[in-house]
Amino acid sequence: MDPILERYHALEKKVAAYTPNLDPKLLYEAFTYADTEHHGQLRKSGEPYIIHPLAVADIVADLGLDVDSVIAALLHDCIEDTDATHEEIAKKFGPAVAELVEGVTKLTRVQYVSKEEEQMENLRKMLMAMAHDIRVILIKICDRLHNMRTMEYQSPRKQREKSLETMEIYAPIAHRLGMQKLKWELEDLSLRYLDPVGYKEIEEALAERSSAHEEFLASIQHRIQQRMDQEGIRCTIYGRVKHIYSIYRKMFTQNKTLDEIFDLYAFRVIVDDIPECYNVLGCIHDMFKPVLGRFKDYIGTPKPNMYQSLHTTVIGREGIPFEVQIRTWEMHHTAEYGVAAHWKYKQGMANQHLGTEQEFEWIRKLLESQQDTDAEEFVRTLKVDMFADEVFVFTPNGDVVNLPAGATPIDFAYSIHSAVGNSMVGARVNGRMVPYDYQLQNGEIVEVLTSKSAKGPSRDWLKICKSNEARNKIRQWFKKERREENIATGRAAFESELKHSKLTLASITSEEVLPHILRKVRCSTLDELYASIGYGGTTAAKAVARIRDEMLRLGRLQAEKAAAAARSLEDSVIVPGISTTAVDPSQLKGSNKHTDSGIIVEGLGNCLVKFAKCCTPVPGDPVIGFITRGYGVSVHRADCPNAAPDKRKPEEADRWVKVSWVDSKLPNYKTALELSSKDRDGLTLDVAMALSSAKVKVSALSARSQPDGYATVNIVLEVRDKAELESVINKLHNIQGVYQVSRASGK
Repeated sequence: MDPILERYHALEKKVAAYTPNLDPKLLYEAFTYADTEHHGQLRKSGEPYIIHPLAVADIVADLGLDVDSVIAALLHDCIEDTDATHEEIAKKFGPAVAELVEGVTKLTRVQYVSKEEEQMENLRKMLMAMAHDIRVILIKICDRLHNMRTMEYQSPRKQREKSLETMEIYAPIAHRLGMQKLKWELEDLSLRYLDPVGYKEIEEALAERSSAHEEFLASIQHRIQQRMDQEGIRCTIYGRVKHIYSIYRKMFTQNKTLDEIFDLYAFRVIVDDIPECYNVLGCIHDMFKPVLGRFKDYIGTPKPNMYQSLHTTVIGREGIPFEVQIRTWEMHHTAEYGVAAHWKYKQGMANQHLGTEQEFEWIRKLLESQQDTDAEEFVRTLKVDMFADEVFVFTPNGDVVNLPAGATPIDFAYSIHSAVGNSMVGARVNGRMVPYDYQLQNGEIVEVLTSKSAKGPSRDWLKICKSNEARNKIRQWFKKERREENIATGRAAFESELKHSKLTLASITSEEVLPHILRKVRCSTLDELYASIGYGGTTAAKAVARIRDEMLRLGRLQAEKAAAAARSLEDSVIVPGISTTAVDPSQLKGSNKHTDSGIIVEGLGNCLVKFAKCCTPVPGDPVIGFITRGYGVSVHRADCPNAAPDKRKPEEADRWVKVSWVDSKLPNYKTALELSSKDRDGLTLDVAMALSSAKVKVSALSARSQPDGYATVNIVLEVRDKAELESVINKLHNIQGVYQVSRASGK
């Protein structure tokens, strides 16, 4: 018989075993349709392509999924890789199958700008597919499992890429769906390509000791079976060595060799009902010494992925610790196949209700949490929410709440309701007050204290909370309640980052550039971008990085760099009455003297001293000097970006000299300020009045409106020292609409 046809008949037999009313004609028609569509296509291994859909359908059948799922698995690559269409598949095999095939196809179709955006979008699409019909993701996991089983035919680069994606996305989703058997295989297969040396080392070491392992497993299994027989408990016992990735992770996190890892073994005792689970637990603890703190009751408090079992770690006479898991047969099927084990009762439900059951509530929450979130942040926090270890705590009423490990009372409050979190003023754990950053432990009773007069969450909570759900709800509050504050905060951070990147607001707000910039940062207006930065949806650094990329693409960045260089080379303010003698670095050997400018230049008095326009220092500022070529010593503020140590050229090291202030013979020093404000009538007049009341001399004052509804006012004024300057800045800050007053800093 043809080997491909032989594989198909094995598949049909497997499906028929759990599907009493199977229509073999329909299943065979799906197989022949896929075989015809993929005719002539080969896999990297050289095999006919139909081998892959058959293998995926076989894994789907192992999970016990319905016939539509098996047919969809046979056809899952047809829309993407052949001329088959959604309409044609719907006509031949029904709309349900067509939707499943389309759903699987959509998960891998789109390309994205950055790796973070691609990963976020893939995760989002998977969550949406899961919420619509959980079978889509089950088929996709089976597809990935077979691809990983045949990964040796791919290039090393593709092997690493696919293995990393499997480890970061597919294995954790399998875990979240309770499909432990598939999760373990996906992890082991991924590790084989991500760390082939480490994988082979563990594999060979386990193979060398296989006889010793088998002897120990058989000995313990026999002893447990004897005790169960004495107690009259009917059970099935399995013993196994933990899978390679589990051992690898333990070696890595605990920095141990394989010889130092003792709890390599796990046993399962499977019984008929829940009371017998606890009877077995008592017998195990009577036979072996339990390890304190290593008992977990997942029957009383099931995991969110429906996993239930009793876990205990014990030590036998040999001094070797091992884990014992005790569960019923129903729990065992759920532990092995997760959501797929419950498929039989779901088959009777209409498609629109799939994914709405309580056990899929987490999918809806994760979908909600990705709104208004930066891609990198979403991927990072989703891995915490979806894939990390969990902690189980209780409400005062005894309800169980599961949270990511390391969660705080803030996470607990927002998991109850956003209104509880927003009005939170404190928390009690086991009856005592705890700080907001307290890390909750398993079994603790948590009570949230609220107040109607609470002012809402603090921005600091975003750094404290662990879950994406809490972080998203806090952002939503700031987004809704503090829009003006967010815009002001975001604009200040954005403009500061622009300056740091040698860009100006004017350069990105011109009519021909602004639409491209807004499209790049995915905002409709600059205010929307400022607000997003203000409430934490993105960061100023990421926004400016994207803008720089777009400016480069538009050919604008080189022009802007040239303008910045020209600005930094502007002539400095020459202090009247000071000698214009040029300075040679070799002259600066001798006693310290000071000029009439009030500056001590290390080793020289009769020289030209200039105050750099880029930072306009005044008495009281920490300063440093730079010997220019033929133009004296230029004095910078110590915090000026142009004087930063990392900007200094090694060959000019001896041209940077120590300078300091002494009592000046000059009445005033020129300096420059930049004021940012909401654009409004009378702004310039209010600024002038504030400067007049401060009794300072103003050399120049200019204002310009920005296209985004804001205004910038540039001021050159004369002050005696830093204290007087700070007094002026405080007065300017009090003007209506002003949100930032900054000194010139290395333009």
